Amino acid sequence: MLYCGLLGLIYYLMIRFYTGRKDTTFLPFWLIFGVSCTVCGIVLPWLPTWVQDSMWLILGIPFLIFMIAEIVICSAMIQTPREGLRFIIVLGAQVRGERVTNSLKRRLDKAAEYLYQNSGTRAILSGGQGKGEDITEAEAMYRYLKARGIDAGRLIREKESVSTWENLKKSQSFVVDLTQPVGIVTNNFHMYRALMMGRNQGYRNLDGIVASSNPVLLPNYLVREFFACMRSWIIYRGR
Repeated sequence: MLYCGLLGLIYYLMIRFYTGRKDTTFLPFWLIFGVSCTVCGIVLPWLPTWVQDSMWLILGIPFLIFMIAEIVICSAMIQTPREGLRFIIVLGAQVRGERVTNSLKRRLDKAAEYLYQNSGTRAILSGGQGKGEDITEAEAMYRYLKARGIDAGRLIREKESVSTWENLKKSQSFVVDLTQPVGIVTNNFHMYRALMMGRNQGYRNLDGIVASSNPVLLPNYLVREFFACMRSWIIYRGR
């Protein structure tokens, strides 16, 4: 427990120094986790044996659920899409001003790779405008792919969605036939939930086109995704 706490605190500091930002998504979790585990690791050996046994049982069940969920999430990270898909949907991610962030760049590079290899495929660029964004995510993606040499006629901008659920829902008006094969482009940690949402919305033939993610931040993303998936499974039934 003490070692887990120390690792959590080290990872918290690593993210802080690596990103240079205090508002990195989910960052406070590692501070809370690190402090809590460190305190438990120091206090627990001084408690009666029956209290220690009860604590391990209480903590063991959530840990088992976490490990099973992470295996499911990671199972979607390795996929090979079919060739010749008519549409691929590139899910939006944060834009800072007019600049695509690292996660979104990785999605766009993967989309560009597929579009280069499949000349008949069109890309639906899905993402509206949020806080701190001077243009819509769809517009930022459109500009990036055009600069990469993708023909503008192959790029469809969906500029209204503000969540993954809406990305997929609002893209349906362009796909029309939900029984045809469609690709979803997103980062590896996010693929399971994206596919789950798409299938719950009626997409019958989805392929994952898996983009990489920052290796330093991947553990942070995977833990965050666990909570997002639990919310989808329990509260929103797949949303």
